[in-house]
Amino acid sequence: MAQQEPISDSAALRQRAEAQLAQQPVAAPPGKEEMQRLLHELQVHQIELELQNEELRRARSDAQQVLERYTDLYDFAPVGYFSFDPDGRIRQVNLAGARLLGIERSRLVGRRFADFVPLESRRAFFDLLQNALVSHRRETADMALMSTGLPVVQPFAHIEVLADPSGNTERAVVIDITEPRRLAQELDHYRTHLEELVALRTSELEVARDNAETANRAKSTFLSTMSHEIRTPMNAIIGLTHILRRDNPTPAQSDRLDKISQSANHLLAIINNILDLSKIEAGKLRLEESEFTLASLLDTIGQQLAERMREKGLAFAVSTDSVPPVLRGDVTRLTQALLNYLSNAVKFTAAGSIALRCRLLEDHGDTVLVRFEVQDTGIGLTPEQLARMFTSFEQADGSTTRRYGGSGLGLAINRHLAELMGGKVGADSTAGEGSTFWITARLGRAEAAKASVAAVAEAEASMAILRREHAAARLLVAEDDFIGQEVALSLLADAGLSADIADNGAKAVAMASRKHYDLILMDMQMPEMSGVEATRAIRQLPGHAATPIIAMTANAFSEDRQACLDAGMNEHLGKPIDPPRLFATLVKWLGRGKA
Repeated sequence: MAQQEPISDSAALRQRAEAQLAQQPVAAPPGKEEMQRLLHELQVHQIELELQNEELRRARSDAQQVLERYTDLYDFAPVGYFSFDPDGRIRQVNLAGARLLGIERSRLVGRRFADFVPLESRRAFFDLLQNALVSHRRETADMALMSTGLPVVQPFAHIEVLADPSGNTERAVVIDITEPRRLAQELDHYRTHLEELVALRTSELEVARDNAETANRAKSTFLSTMSHEIRTPMNAIIGLTHILRRDNPTPAQSDRLDKISQSANHLLAIINNILDLSKIEAGKLRLEESEFTLASLLDTIGQQLAERMREKGLAFAVSTDSVPPVLRGDVTRLTQALLNYLSNAVKFTAAGSIALRCRLLEDHGDTVLVRFEVQDTGIGLTPEQLARMFTSFEQADGSTTRRYGGSGLGLAINRHLAELMGGKVGADSTAGEGSTFWITARLGRAEAAKASVAAVAEAEASMAILRREHAAARLLVAEDDFIGQEVALSLLADAGLSADIADNGAKAVAMASRKHYDLILMDMQMPEMSGVEATRAIRQLPGHAATPIIAMTANAFSEDRQACLDAGMNEHLGKPIDPPRLFATLVKWLGRGKA
């Protein structure tokens, strides 16, 4: 639309009016009134034109401001805006686009945008333009650019192209993604590095775990070997002492045999404590539940220490409060814990009394919480000494070990046993006045009528049964230790039994293949073939699928016992051999063979 020129004054209007009048036919001059009317109309028209002129000036100013605002948005946008002709030459570009390419905007117009694309990416750029022309949709691509500016880092851009419907112009938005791409690559590098670190750390942890498992297996093997090597000579000492007792020794000899027996049992108790603590720390100590009577438990404990208390002149009292008479739990470990307390009480009490009390703390029907406490009138402890009492290898002080002996393991083992039995340990003591040590245990309640607890038969009664009913039984003893063989044959002879000897597992298998045996006593650790291997082989022999095979071994760990049972043995007897238990076991399994 053509722009109307503004009329500035009445003289010009009048001149134009006169010119128009001069071109018209001459007529009679208008009257005065007509002239006044025309002048008035001219004045009104002049005012209207001035108003229109003012509106045009304001519209032009507003448009200029809008144009400047959009120009600012265009030029200072954070992304580059380009328009191309059909040949890909730049028609327009904003300041951000010029900065991205590192050249002044005035020098960019008319140049091909492809000149700023590396040779290896130009084919992709032309395809981008062509695709936009054909599809009439927004087409995108990411590619590197060549900047003529100073930055060392080569710019990398995200390009979006859209063609107008006529195909004469293409508009492009170019976004600098150099820094985000660098950050993404850096993040990917860190992620990869982190994954490598995690994989390395995982590998290190797996190696550490394997090493720990190897060390744990080595420790278990060492402890098992030590147990075997220590218990084997202990079996000889205790077994031969038992054999010598039956030869009518003189009083002096009997006294010496008693001292040998006491020393051997004391050494065995220390060995058991060390092995127990090792198993506890390795998490391998497991409780075994069985029914037992409270009376038999307390009687067994009292009998084991009765002689020592009589020698010191100590009074001994037992009370059971309202504890159920028949319980279910690990009677062996409970006995061990109470013997640890009572042994200490006897050791550290020169005169006075010792009391063993049982108290019912909680009754939940099927289970009960029982507190066992041992009170003495011994040397007592200071608060500082008492604080260390349940720590491994701790005693009151160094002089205590020198004066009274002991390894300092018993109370630490009691703490672990209490935790396994769902209880706690503790002590109250006053120096010079005595101490009270206690342990709580959560035990099952059993009905007396259903209790399956039976005391082990007396040795003489078992021996009489063996002589009377099983004198003709054929036994095989697989034992590689010569003293162990002597002890075993002597104990069997006491019961009127005889046995063949095999000094390794391979010989035991060979002898069993040639002769039927009613019962086989099998050592676990022997040369050429172990007792476990020999048992498996014997089970495959005709006629020996059900032959009682009893482990009689110094391998006394629970896993050793389980290995024997898994191999097909019927029972496990740990060394040193307890004669009454051996005879009762023989009665049990030989009796089943005759049934």
